[in-house]
Amino acid sequence: MRVTKMHGAGNDYVYTLPRHDRDDWDEIARKISDRHFGIGSDGLILGLKSDKADMRMRMFNADGSEAEMCGNGIRCLVKFAVEEGFLPRDAETVSVETLGGIKVLQLFREGGEITSARVDMGPPNFSPASLPASVEGSGPIVDLPVVVDGMDLKLTLVSMGNPHAIHYIDYDPAAFPLERVGPLVENHHLFPRRTNFQVVQVLGKGEVKHRVWERGTGITLASGTSASAVCAASRMRGFTGDRVIDHMPGGDLVLEWDGKGSVFMTGPAVRVFDTDWPG
Repeated sequence: MRVTKMHGAGNDYVYTLPRHDRDDWDEIARKISDRHFGIGSDGLILGLKSDKADMRMRMFNADGSEAEMCGNGIRCLVKFAVEEGFLPRDAETVSVETLGGIKVLQLFREGGEITSARVDMGPPNFSPASLPASVEGSGPIVDLPVVVDGMDLKLTLVSMGNPHAIHYIDYDPAAFPLERVGPLVENHHLFPRRTNFQVVQVLGKGEVKHRVWERGTGITLASGTSASAVCAASRMRGFTGDRVIDHMPGGDLVLEWDGKGSVFMTGPAVRVFDTDWPG
């Protein structure tokens, strides 16, 4: 199976364009994502034909679980699909069917090569039922008190087609014990389908810094849906304005949300290498 490794702000995945869908992608994702015995990645992303959009995306986390969407992954997928001839080489906008809805991307080139893309991530949803979360009320849910391993958290909940729980802090997220707290929040009984967990420091009206524990993968260097959720939650709470730069360990993403409609995310897409996988 011919595969390609790519990354968006350090959020790395293995990509392939299979001729036929199959029922063992979860097992393949676990093996291929292993950083010691496989290629090493945050997961596996497939590009497939769609009767609703220009193409269809399936995304599997490193543990084999299938996720609704991946903001960094979808940028790389479209770059990959164009370069492989799956999509027209002169494409300027591309629609992609995902489990989180149809997403539309605007492509940017330098010297004829796709280097970044702007993604319509869809509107945020602040209803706890949309995550889902076992919380009373219609939302928004702000500063929900949760105690894990003796640590007091205050969670803001938002769905970007997948679930996010955000904890704001007033110090550098690098100092937060994410490796300990992250899995406890992900698997907390409040979240029947688990959740992504973000730790965020607001640096100003147009700037935030955050780290993420991704559901099904663990700590990643970046996450597009997480950055979109942070953008929406931070603006909703009045911490930031319509445009924000999100600094993550793997790099920066630019997010825009005017308080209604879709969140827009702009970030890089980088091809790392191509190889064959014995699958």
